Amino acid sequence: MATRDSYPAGTPNWVDVSVDDVAAASAFYQALFGWDPVPTEVDGEVIYTNFHLDGATVAGLGSKMGPPMPDAWTVYVATDDVGATLEAATAAGGRVVAGPMDVPDGKGTFGLFVDPNGAFCGLWKAGSHIGAERVNEPGTFVWNELATTDPPSSVEFYSAVFGWGDSSGNGTGAVFTDPDGREICGAHAAGDGEPPFWSVWFAVDDCDATVARVQELGGSVLVEPNDMGFGRGAVVAAPGGAVFGVGAMDHNAG
Repeated sequence: MATRDSYPAGTPNWVDVSVDDVAAASAFYQALFGWDPVPTEVDGEVIYTNFHLDGATVAGLGSKMGPPMPDAWTVYVATDDVGATLEAATAAGGRVVAGPMDVPDGKGTFGLFVDPNGAFCGLWKAGSHIGAERVNEPGTFVWNELATTDPPSSVEFYSAVFGWGDSSGNGTGAVFTDPDGREICGAHAAGDGEPPFWSVWFAVDDCDATVARVQELGGSVLVEPNDMGFGRGAVVAAPGGAVFGVGAMDHNAG
């Protein structure tokens, strides 16, 4: 489904990127994906930017909070009760980083935790801002993937927090499913030098052309375009260092 007006609890529903240079990052993603930045200002200062694609909200951008850290994308999962979900994350061995915090004007409530293996994960309870209004089509997020140092413990943790199942059956990674058995995101064992983190993958029409454009705009390539199970994909980084995947989906795959 490309257009969304709501998300069931336990479903990834939003992605945003925290950066040092808001103007430069906004220009990069606008040039790469054709997104239109819609900033929210307070006293003349941009505090958050929603990116629109053909009028629909698809992703966000904000300045970093807290101690110095690399630019990074964050995945948010829908919840009906941010506080209760943060408590569940703590009980399962995670650590609360932020929240519950209400966003002004009734937009929603967010939280942030770190799982037991060190990956950050966001929570979003929708108000007037439901999260991404379009997904699973070029220029929008299509998949979220956890790199973890311990796949079995990650499966146990996220099952306890969100009620996710795992349809992979292999113990070396996971294909997380919702209570209805729908595949919603995945996990793999982190490779050499790969930190524990949730990555965001964006659908594109042409993976190779998108990667070339990333380089033209000053970004870098971490994994060259190659044929994957879903189609043709690559992993890239924006000029500020935020890592994300791009994939041209083969709708006949699987």
